Amino acid sequence: MPPAKKAAPPAKKMTAPGKTAAKAPAAKPATPQASITLKQLAAHLAESQALPKKQAEALLTELVAMATEHLKNGDKIRLTGLGTLQVRARPARTGRNPATGATIQIAASKKIAFQPAKELKESV
Repeated sequence: MPPAKKAAPPAKKMTAPGKTAAKAPAAKPATPQASITLKQLAAHLAESQALPKKQAEALLTELVAMATEHLKNGDKIRLTGLGTLQVRARPARTGRNPATGATIQIAASKKIAFQPAKELKESV
């Protein structure tokens, strides 16, 4: 009986000169990223600084309240090593309803902008 022939490997697809082959999209992580809550941050802060958990929670809650009040007043908040929070005005503009294509007027609004610090950008 004659020996079996090996199958030929599939031919590679050729690309035009000057073009590169499309890369496959990067694989997504198997587990979704977790959201850290204020209570979890407070628990970690309490553990690392030897504080009662209720005191750490109160401290972070007050920090959020103070930040909210300052942003309402139009102040800029700079957190060294983390970044800057500030309120920016968005002008009124014309938009389109994607379902119907109709033109709509979008009202002026304010948004909170976060600009990360250089240290944060480099560490992430």
